Amino acid sequence: MGFKSSQISSTLLFFLSICLCPNGGLAQENKIYTLERSITEAFTNNWALKAKSEKIDQAVYVKNKARAGFLPKLSTTYGYTRLSEARTFRSAQFASGAISSQDNYQWKATVTQPVFTGFALISSFRLAQLGIDQSEMELELDRLDLALKVKEAYFNILKADKALEVAKKAVESLESHVKVAQNFYKVGMIPINDLLKAEVELANAQHDLVKAQNASRLSRCSFNTVLSRAIDLPVEAEDVLGYIVERGEFREYLEKGLANRPEMKLLDVNIHQTDQQIGLAKSGNYPEVVFTYDYVKEGDDPDVSGSPYHDANRWEAMAALTWTFWEWGKTHYSAKEKESLKKELIQTRKALEDGVRLEVKNAILGLEEAEKNIPTTSKAVKQAEENLRVSRERYKAQVTTSTEVLDAQTLLTRARTNYYNALYDHNLAKAKLQRAIGTY
Repeated sequence: MGFKSSQISSTLLFFLSICLCPNGGLAQENKIYTLERSITEAFTNNWALKAKSEKIDQAVYVKNKARAGFLPKLSTTYGYTRLSEARTFRSAQFASGAISSQDNYQWKATVTQPVFTGFALISSFRLAQLGIDQSEMELELDRLDLALKVKEAYFNILKADKALEVAKKAVESLESHVKVAQNFYKVGMIPINDLLKAEVELANAQHDLVKAQNASRLSRCSFNTVLSRAIDLPVEAEDVLGYIVERGEFREYLEKGLANRPEMKLLDVNIHQTDQQIGLAKSGNYPEVVFTYDYVKEGDDPDVSGSPYHDANRWEAMAALTWTFWEWGKTHYSAKEKESLKKELIQTRKALEDGVRLEVKNAILGLEEAEKNIPTTSKAVKQAEENLRVSRERYKAQVTTSTEVLDAQTLLTRARTNYYNALYDHNLAKAKLQRAIGTY
């Protein structure tokens, strides 16, 4: 029984150590990045997006500030006036006497309520509301751009890794060929220049391998930068070798782009903003009406409790109309400036529509090109592999030269590179099409 108890205890401790270990067991975090995880993490960590989110909060505060303009304002003042001498009343018919003291204290509380501002308050408030929409559209635009950057960085990693894999296979193949050439040279079956040519090609392949290794590291640094990670953190990306042929019409994609693109929505918001700016500029053509209410306490002492010369308290109410009806065209030209800005934005929107059409068309053509290249380059890889196999057998039988083998290896390396590039270019073209129609 004692042995079994100790065995059970040891087993429990083993499983606990696995679960609690930060670098192993169930607690180990899966570090392989998928495309979806990459985009999600970029949205969470990217500093530019966080800064843009603050713009939305700022726009909300501006709206709240504009709304406060409709409400009454409360203010208070407290003052002390010292006269050189008390004012007196002199009259030939009545006895003269003092009508004020030298020390005069006053406390006043004021309520000010705007009644009519020529629609300036309403225009300012609506302009502030549109500011929130503008900030949200700008954030969505940055999210779209960031999603495309993440996809480009992600597929660049896969491209670089496949280029590295192709370079390694080329080096291994050439090392094998050099060994065969060395053996043939030792027994006098080939001249020295055949061996040297093989060794030079091997050296070139090793050079290309070093470049591919650096490109693979650099692609990960770029990926980490986009995701706001430490630049030297390791990255493992899930490969995406399959592809799905896209079926869609240009007009369908264009309609989605014009409806979804945040740039279009942002310009629409800007045009609405100019309408409010025009109203704000034209508010100068109208009078302003303000209602004020003052509650006043006066006295000879700091406690303003009244005196023979001052009422202890009183109130005053006033409705005032102010109208600046002539400023040499200042209001007129201000409104014209905003009307011209609106026309500019309308023309800019039309130019953007043309740009969206071109982006969608370019993305569709890029997608079609990649779709056509994938089966072609896949077939070329198989043909190049068979060509290299046949060339090696012919070389071993000494019915061909080393040059044929080296050329076959070069063709295979190029075919493999073209095939992987076509696969990842297809995914990048799809990402650009999604960006062109305003999705990710």
